[in-house]
Amino acid sequence: MQLSNLLSSKNERAEEAWTALCDCTPVVLGVVPFGITCGIMGLAAKMSGAETISMSVFVFAGASQFIGITMLGAGITGWGIIILTTLLVNLRHLIMGSSLAPYMIRLPFPLQALLAFFLTDEAYALTISRIHKARYSILYQLTVSTILYLVWVLATAAGVVLGSYISDPLTWGLDFAMPATFLVLLIPLLADGISLIVFAVAAVISVFAALYLPGKWYIIVACLAASLVGGFLEGDRGHAQ
Repeated sequence: MQLSNLLSSKNERAEEAWTALCDCTPVVLGVVPFGITCGIMGLAAKMSGAETISMSVFVFAGASQFIGITMLGAGITGWGIIILTTLLVNLRHLIMGSSLAPYMIRLPFPLQALLAFFLTDEAYALTISRIHKARYSILYQLTVSTILYLVWVLATAAGVVLGSYISDPLTWGLDFAMPATFLVLLIPLLADGISLIVFAVAAVISVFAALYLPGKWYIIVACLAASLVGGFLEGDRGHAQ
């Protein structure tokens, strides 16, 4: 299907772009300090400014970047373990992508690939909210995604500049940005017994594994254990129904 057929009139396109900008503004206010923290922590992990900014340009995944930077700072340089860890952490993107697939499947493949790269928790939340309020708009999703991407890269660059003047970012408490963000995203999802059990399993196993396993293996062990428990409980509930 031609892209032009998916876009509305000029006035409607302008309205969608303006709506996306307005909806995105409050989210951007939360992305900026997170991106600045990423830049500062990249320098703290002995990465160069160019490497840190390039990670934001080519990876564009806050959680993955923080985990990757933390692992590199801890001396873990094996790309296999870093990729596997970040893959497990970002498996939620499979679910987000699946829910958007009925809308994006009509788009040209290069555009699908671009939007898939741009897909973040924030972009997904805004796009799904727009679908529920009105309809799916490719221009809305593309505008929101582009704004978040540009802000993230610029905020990372700002963090790299600020990092030159901050010898120890941990004294500012900026290292808490990632767990705080995870908690904000997680807590609203704990809406039933199964999710609470899975949360408890992941929390307990990650703490004990961190005490006895080297490196960041506790992340992998906790992810696998929680996934198995969740799958088992969901399967039992499905059979019961």
